[in-house]
Amino acid sequence: MASVLEKTIRGAVTAGIGKIAAFNRSGLEQDNPFTQGLHAPMQEELTLEDLPVTGTIPAALDGRYLRIGPNPEHADPRGHHWFVGDGMVHGVRIAQGRARWYRNRYIRSRALEEVSGLPAAPGPRRGMNDTVNTNVIPFGTGILALVEAGSYPAELSDDLETLGYSDFGGGLAGSFTAHPHRDPATGEYHAICYDAARPDRVTHVALDPAGKVMREVPIAVEHGPSIHDCALTASWVVIFDLPVTLSMKALIAGHRFPYRWNPAHRARVGLLPRDGDAGEVTWHDVDPAYVFHVANSFEDAEGRAVIDCCAYETMFDGAMLGPFGRNLGLERWTVDPAGGKVARETLSAAPQEFPRCDERHFTRPCRHVWTVGLPDDASPEYFASAPLYCHDLRTGETVERSFGADAVPGEFVFVPGAPDAAEGEGWVMGFVIDRAKCVTDLAILDSMTLDDVARIHVPHVIPPGFHGNWVAAF
Repeated sequence: MASVLEKTIRGAVTAGIGKIAAFNRSGLEQDNPFTQGLHAPMQEELTLEDLPVTGTIPAALDGRYLRIGPNPEHADPRGHHWFVGDGMVHGVRIAQGRARWYRNRYIRSRALEEVSGLPAAPGPRRGMNDTVNTNVIPFGTGILALVEAGSYPAELSDDLETLGYSDFGGGLAGSFTAHPHRDPATGEYHAICYDAARPDRVTHVALDPAGKVMREVPIAVEHGPSIHDCALTASWVVIFDLPVTLSMKALIAGHRFPYRWNPAHRARVGLLPRDGDAGEVTWHDVDPAYVFHVANSFEDAEGRAVIDCCAYETMFDGAMLGPFGRNLGLERWTVDPAGGKVARETLSAAPQEFPRCDERHFTRPCRHVWTVGLPDDASPEYFASAPLYCHDLRTGETVERSFGADAVPGEFVFVPGAPDAAEGEGWVMGFVIDRAKCVTDLAILDSMTLDDVARIHVPHVIPPGFHGNWVAAF
């Protein structure tokens, strides 16, 4: 634990850098695509009941489709980055074949209270930044909103109000992640967490099924890597130590997300035994690339770790306002614990992101992966008209669904047709924006054909966000 003197010195240095950054920020570009257009923040919290539906909502669906993303209350476009806006959760309640309501609610942070007057939720905080805007997951018998490298998670009510912030009963000392992975076999959650205030380490955090912190193991790194996701197998937690790292140059220049491509940083993948300590990590070189998201990970018959993920040639290689870099498609990374370089194989070369699998089978080989396409030429808004894909990893075949020239889809999530349904049997759902009509549909599709099953109509644009999930009724 840092000494009082160390904390005092660090605080003084941070305050000084903050003043320099604020001064330099005033000279940055004001035209920012992530504060206008498709990404223009919603101006109010709404409750809309009995939404109109085209098609037939499956009677088996009883729960909430939730998605979170940034919705800055008062964003200065200069130096603003898509990743740092105030968090807002959007949700649709489905039951008995009806779309009972749509709600959007801010995560009630202290940072939001300062600019809006909306009262902050109770609970412990990690420092001054308590913005939560990146993922929302079912957790135990509740709902948890998450962010990486900063705030503790926020607990939400069934109707999306912020109940409070949580450090898991006092068990979490450091930062958390937006992507904890749940092992369906044990119910445990595993995460790799980073923190700009500690660029010399990342942390493996493991929670038991009840949400109690079992371990918080620091692992030495260099340069402060940004690690958005991790992977999990029956034996290992997989660490992506890739060349996007903390940039003091970007921070001092006034950029609010100060991570940049760093060609001097060694690209490597670590295998940490799930119950091991930092000295047991084996590191394996990989050709320079960046990974935001993992579809699935497992061990093959030879005992190697296999990770299916979406990869980029580079990421944040310049003064980026969003996650821009050449997307390499869906890849399979194979890591031999005996040593050697990570082997990479292209499964689909089309630009794509937000890979999802049937998470009942996470940590085991699964046949199907769903991804959302990205435009061939980078859009200044990141999202654009693009297809949805269903990849059959057994046959190599891909089903492609286009939503039309004016349609902008976000992440789609898989929902099983029944608790005992076969792997991949059910539906996928996600928001699709109609740019021309300025409305949004929650599209429910057959998981295999990607044909429409139902469309739930929301009469406004839900700004593109990050991640969400289906939360079945408890």
